[in-house]
Amino acid sequence: MKIIDGTKDNFKKEVLESKKPVLVDFNAEWCPPCQALHPILEELAEENDDFKIVTVDIDAEEELANQYRVSSIPCLVVFRDGEEDDRRFGLQSKKRLLKMVEVK
Repeated sequence: MKIIDGTKDNFKKEVLESKKPVLVDFNAEWCPPCQALHPILEELAEENDDFKIVTVDIDAEEELANQYRVSSIPCLVVFRDGEEDDRRFGLQSKKRLLKMVEVK
């Protein structure tokens, strides 16, 4: 599965209405930890069909960043059944990300 670019126009459909857990990565192009995280997310997206990954550029989608109170990036939020289930800040390992989205 490929990473989905999240926008205010598709966030409801791709994240809030998703039947699968969704890992949302709030990030920015200018953020070095965000850039370091991206290859890990790409690897997870290629290896897993149990969850979706949506990436949101906080500069392009400021409204979403404010709505979800993103105060530091990268900000990784897991949504299940349209509700926030877990949140972490900063560069995370692949193992930690998998633990965040594991099926409960």
